[in-house]
Amino acid sequence: MATVVEISFLTESDRAAWEVLARGKDTYFAADRAAADYDRTWRRVLDDDRIRGIAARLDGRVVGIAHYLFHASVWYSGKCYLADLFVDPAVRRQGVATAVLGWVARDAEEQGYPGLYWNTLEDAPARALYDRVGRLHEGLIHYGYRRGPG
Repeated sequence: MATVVEISFLTESDRAAWEVLARGKDTYFAADRAAADYDRTWRRVLDDDRIRGIAARLDGRVVGIAHYLFHASVWYSGKCYLADLFVDPAVRRQGVATAVLGWVARDAEEQGYPGLYWNTLEDAPARALYDRVGRLHEGLIHYGYRRGPG
């Protein structure tokens, strides 16, 4: 029997499960965040119409989360940036991330933002999936502006 992944927008009742997964993502990426960062992001995901948060469930239990946003584009009709996608390690390779990517792509298309993109670490295990469903922009390097020394 195939695994059925249910996906929906995050709601207030998802807070505890969301935070466990958000902290798991941050641990994986070695991101150090204060409690206030999680509080602020949770409010944004629920209250900011530019940012969306979804939960993926197996048997009613939240096992994956994603955050994404829509934005204008200079050359295209609009883009959707998938900022975070994290799946509980205990349920990986059961189609959760694939279902989440499909959900986000459909939502973006329905909202008029057909271009979907995301970043990941060069050695991330998720690249096996990303290489299958996405398109690698070879030769492009991602930069972030660093202010001041250090």
